[in-house]
Amino acid sequence: MPPFVRDEYVYKEYLPTFPKIDYEPHVELKIDDRGHHADPEMKALLGAATRVDDLGACIGTQLDGIDLRKLTEKQKDELALLAAKRGVVVFKNQDASIYDLLDIAAYYGPLHIHSTTGVPTDPKLAGVHVVWSDGTKDFDRIDMDRPRSWHTDQPYEINPPGLTSLKVITDPPTGGDTIWSSSAAVFASFSPQFQAYLETLYALQSSEHQKIRALQAGTYIRRPQTDFVHPVVRVHPVTGMKALYINPSYTARIVGIPKAESDFVTKFIYSQIMECEDFKVRIRWSKDQVVFWDNRVLWHTATYDYYPYKRHALRATPVAERPESVSEYEKRTGEKAKNWYEEKMKALGEDISIPKAVFKPAGAD
Repeated sequence: MPPFVRDEYVYKEYLPTFPKIDYEPHVELKIDDRGHHADPEMKALLGAATRVDDLGACIGTQLDGIDLRKLTEKQKDELALLAAKRGVVVFKNQDASIYDLLDIAAYYGPLHIHSTTGVPTDPKLAGVHVVWSDGTKDFDRIDMDRPRSWHTDQPYEINPPGLTSLKVITDPPTGGDTIWSSSAAVFASFSPQFQAYLETLYALQSSEHQKIRALQAGTYIRRPQTDFVHPVVRVHPVTGMKALYINPSYTARIVGIPKAESDFVTKFIYSQIMECEDFKVRIRWSKDQVVFWDNRVLWHTATYDYYPYKRHALRATPVAERPESVSEYEKRTGEKAKNWYEEKMKALGEDISIPKAVFKPAGAD
């Protein structure tokens, strides 16, 4: 990074550094999701907003008139529930500092501390993930693997992230939007037969690609990079909603089936992430905007269209529970896991029963 960037840039204390520190490997943590404690009607949070705007039919809600620094514990619980249901929650014009956001994040669970990405110099900010582009070089349009940019954060951990927040502190005049897609809605768009098949599968989530890029950049690996096997379809512990949990960035393969079959299944799912526009919301950032999202039920990607401008954001990331498969969830709770489309239709008072004859094999009596 050119020296003048650090000398002149107003937020230089939040620029990424890469300390040579060794962290202990992760062990499984038991997490009490705060959404379990929320008022189902979310009156404390929604009632405090001057405006509640659903940004998309499927996901995305903006709350105006709320100061994140003044959230009560009751409102924080309801924020967890709102994010579980609506995926993405937007707050504009927030004076909350990254220290404030870390305090909020820690309410939901232990902070995720990344093994390779940049962190600010203050040791108190070790749990901050820095998003930084200095605007001096455009993205490599030749080697860019655009589909691979879709991801959910750190799925290769034993306890992947849950309710995550990001604040933009320097935004380009245009470009650099973030797009989220609902992994619960995409899953529910498949046939019942295909859904049932996917519910039986597990996938290897790997940080290998991330590790290789870090080593190529000369970055010290602060914790042994991990691989972990998680269900292809996980269930949100609060809503009971089924959601796909594979992604182009970190899923190495589906285990226990032939590679050709794994490639076919994953390629189809990844195509649906990109093609199903009605399951997405696109957020245009502005300075001091904060977005919370639930990594368990969403994919996201940035738009790489802001050269030659700087883009700087800070992420606070609490970890959540170890992902549960449909069968594990139903055995533990005694409740049937939910389907996004079926729940939507029930809320509209629609009859969603499908005649069994529709699924009768050809030639059957």
